[in-house]
Amino acid sequence: MKYECAIFDLDGVIVDTAKYHYFAWAALAKKLNINFTIKHNELLKGISREESLEVLLGYSGLINKFTREEKNQMMEEKNQLYLSYIEQIGRDELLEGALCLLETLRNRGVKIVLGSASKNAPLIMSKLGIETYFDVIVDGNLVKTAKPDPEVFIFGADKALVPYEKCVVFEDSIAGIQAALASNMFAVGIGTKEDMPLANEVISNLSQFDVDRFFC
Repeated sequence: MKYECAIFDLDGVIVDTAKYHYFAWAALAKKLNINFTIKHNELLKGISREESLEVLLGYSGLINKFTREEKNQMMEEKNQLYLSYIEQIGRDELLEGALCLLETLRNRGVKIVLGSASKNAPLIMSKLGIETYFDVIVDGNLVKTAKPDPEVFIFGADKALVPYEKCVVFEDSIAGIQAALASNMFAVGIGTKEDMPLANEVISNLSQFDVDRFFC
């Protein structure tokens, strides 16, 4: 079966901004006297900023300690820290195989969609200089529900006018893989088989993806 559309998550698939999310959440956690490690950061992959804060406060037993206004202030503080980091990124931070795959897909006329929970996706893509490769960009500003809900991928496929079963999704989170499968799309996990047990196929980075096998 040949596919017509490639849908990419952003963080951890095209560029590694996870480290900057970690730095920003860690700074906030330190201020709140919460122990926050890289292992904790794994729990935040693929979910929204609000859900991430709920996880952070939840495992530390502080979820009911703060008002909605205080939580909004925390999310804004975290985001401003994160933005200060990503203002410095450039194309040299693209992950292995990302640019080559985007160029190959573009040359073959494959529809290319971004399906990301990040509300900062447009800024990141602009800094990387890759926004022109995408036919459709769906980010956290356009969808109401985060992964594993399939809304972001369904929205992207609908805007690209491609049937769901003709889409290949590239994801690095369990929530993202679940969302892709719930959309009846082919799910390619970026990572290891141990981390991506539900993915239809697993590769360590985009340079390993066999374009000829999936796209004309």
